[in-house]
Amino acid sequence: MRGWLKATIGLVVLSGLLVGADRIAVGVAEDQAADRMVSSGRMSQRPDISIEGFPFLTQALSMKLDDVRISSDGLTVGDGGRQVALRSFKARLSGVTVSDSLKSATVDSGTGSGLISYADLAQLLPPASQLMSGAGKLPVGGNTRLALSYGGPGKIKAALGPIAVGEGSLHNSGSTVTVDGFQLSALAGMFAGVTDQRLAPMSFTLDSLPAGLKLADKDGATPLPEGVQLTFEGKGVKLLG
Repeated sequence: MRGWLKATIGLVVLSGLLVGADRIAVGVAEDQAADRMVSSGRMSQRPDISIEGFPFLTQALSMKLDDVRISSDGLTVGDGGRQVALRSFKARLSGVTVSDSLKSATVDSGTGSGLISYADLAQLLPPASQLMSGAGKLPVGGNTRLALSYGGPGKIKAALGPIAVGEGSLHNSGSTVTVDGFQLSALAGMFAGVTDQRLAPMSFTLDSLPAGLKLADKDGATPLPEGVQLTFEGKGVKLLG
């Protein structure tokens, strides 16, 4: 009985040491991956990375990670010329194949999401003075932009100061986001000197999206009360290298 007890205690101690070594190893790998994602240009700011699954060391030996989670609240996205904040970014990557020393990594599939405020969305759209689709113009200066807000499912509202411009739709095709369908209100039309006037469609194309993902083909940009949610996806994504 005494020998059995010693063996049991020894196994418990050994298991604890192995678990501790595994957790240290995964922590080091997470830090290295976060640094590499910034240096490779896949992320504009160092993210928080969590490698899920236990034990990590067996995944490391196979050079394939089952489930990797990424989060950051300080990223930026834009159209190449203008950059805005992407808040509350979260991504889940499945089947991440890595090379020695994390020099390269590919992802079988990944999904994610983030949020752009309506104030930042307005910065990606043309100035209000460029938005008339026919005769007439809005009574604004050259760099004045629309004030945008939530207008219901799939809709956003626009205004110029206290003057309501109307309600439009927001949708995407690939990484190109389009806002269209704005009909000038009677008051805005009176100021512009036109009636039954629609604003020209407004579009921008996002580049350098985080973690090598792209906007989802369906509902990749969705108006919510707190801002526009961007939904990301990807298959065979090149994460590093």
